[in-house]
Formats: sequence, structure tokens, C-alpha cells
Amino acid sequence: MNADPQRTDTAKRGAVRQDLRHLAQVAFFVLFVAAPVFDLLRYDLVAGHAWFLGMEWHVGFDDYSAGRIGLGEITGNVLLRIFVPILGVGAALLLVAWRWGRLYCGWLCPHFSVVETINRLMLRALGKPSLWDDRRLPPREPDGTPIRFDRRWWLVTVPLAVAFAFVWAVVLLTYLLPPFEVYANLLAGSPTRNQAIFITAGTVVLSLEFLFARHLFCRFACAVGLFQSLAWMGNRSAMVVGFARERGADCGDCYAACNHVCPMRLKPRTVKQLMFTCTQCAQCVSACETTQRDNPSGPLLQWVGQEAARQNEAVMSARRPGWQEDAAWN
Repeated sequence: MNADPQRTDTAKRGAVRQDLRHLAQVAFFVLFVAAPVFDLLRYDLVAGHAWFLGMEWHVGFDDYSAGRIGLGEITGNVLLRIFVPILGVGAALLLVAWRWGRLYCGWLCPHFSVVETINRLMLRALGKPSLWDDRRLPPREPDGTPIRFDRRWWLVTVPLAVAFAFVWAVVLLTYLLPPFEVYANLLAGSPTRNQAIFITAGTVVLSLEFLFARHLFCRFACAVGLFQSLAWMGNRSAMVVGFARERGADCGDCYAACNHVCPMRLKPRTVKQLMFTCTQCAQCVSACETTQRDNPSGPLLQWVGQEAARQNEAVMSARRPGWQEDAAWN
């Protein structure tokens, strides 16, 4: 008997979605590293001005100090060349978040891509994606593939976390100093004293963060994520992960795969308020599409928006007390 093409396509759609997301993350990480090198965006402390899209970006403080321009012109430059671009980018980010949630976090943010990478490695080494999880996850992927836990994976996890931290420290420095000078000094093994201090301190701090607090930082300490979440929460029609609660019994033959794959350690089958830090990575949706691929009714989780998002929130808010603790759902 042939498999139902529609159900097969549903499972494939989740895999394709995650492939596209990972591709977007890789592309943005490359942009994050390359932007200072090609003067796409950086502030040069040595030259005393910024670079944007290959052009020098002057405000005119030197000219104002020398008396070549007046107070009105320097005020206009500050407004047009500093505040307007910053507010414009911020407004665009919040507008996207207001309608679709923290898409930047889940689909582009270079920090979140590190979070997911370390999570996967730590799962292999420890059976848990975080040191702070209270129990091991089921030893299989959503598609049923076994996961073999082996403490030798720590030999990969720790060095890679430190390597990520070192790359981040170096890249952040190139946003402040001439990139070719920074990289030339590193290749020659002779960074300046200040460069060495910045890179060493950054590597140590980021290594600790990547190993012990990466998703906690995303949830509680990232200002960019916080403002996106606030904008998203302010729109009841914004895109959310909707749950077909009326079919909740179908979760009984699943091992809560949607909970286990969430990089932020959230439980997707709940009200929006408890999903405040959801990054819209859709890993829970893809996991549900995979585990429910043989269900004639299809997956129980899916992205919904507009009126469907409002209805989902109303249904989830009216849930009976204690439903999340049902043994079959955890």
C-alpha cells in the first residue's frame, strides 16, 4: 500500500522549512563576519567615523570643533545620520515582530545559531540540551532516529564553544578597529596589548555564556529579543504556533517531541503569554509534522495568524486546569 502523498509532503515540508532556516542563518552569520571587512557597517575608532555600505559616514564633530560648521548643521547631521537610521532599523524590526514575532532571532540572529549548535552537541554529550534541564530527553529524534549519548562528545562541545567565542570576540573587535589590522596582527601572532585584552576577555566571557547560559541570555537578557517579544505580545492577531486542542488525544502516542526540540526550552502547546520568548524557529511545528506524518488529520501544531491566532488564544486560555501535566503529553 502506497503512503499518502499529502502526509508525506507534510513531513517533507517541515524538513524543507528547517533547511531554509539553517541556510538563512549561515548566510547571515557570513554577513556578520564579513560586514566590517568590506566596510558594510562598522565604526572605526582609529579614523573617528563610521563606514556604511563602503562609504565613509561622517557626522561632522571635527568640523564643528574647528568652527567650519555651526550648531544647526551639526544638530541636523546627528539627527539624520545617527538617530534616523537607528530608529528606522528599530522600527522595521519591531514592525516585523509585531506581525510575525521574533523572526530575526529564529531565522537570522548569529547568537541563536550558536545556541542551537551547542544545544545539539550538548544533547549528544549529556542527553540534555542544557546543563540546567532537570532530566534527559527521549533518546530519539522526531523521525524516530536513535540518539546515542556519549560523554566523549564533550571533547567536541567545549572546544567548539570556545572557538565560537573566539570568532565572536575577533569579529566584534573588527567592528571597532580596522579589520585588516586586527587580522594581520592575529596571523602574525602579535596583537596589540589592547587587542589581546579585548579578544581574551571576550573569548572567556562568551565561552562561559555559550556553555552555561546561552538560551537564558536569549530569554532574559537580550534587549533586541525583549523588544521584539513586547511588540509581538501587543498584537493579538500576530502569527503564533497554533495547537489543535480538540485533537489533543493524538498527542498520547507522541513523546512530546515539540517540547524537546525547542531551543528556548518552552512548551509550545500553551497560551501565548507562556511563549513570550518564542523565536518562531518552527522546530516544534516541524517535529509535529514528522511525528504525526501517519495521522490522517495531519499535525496538531502549525503557524496561524489573524483571526485564527485570536481563536487559538481563546481556546487555549479556556483549557481545563492542569491539562499540561497530563502524563501522555509530557
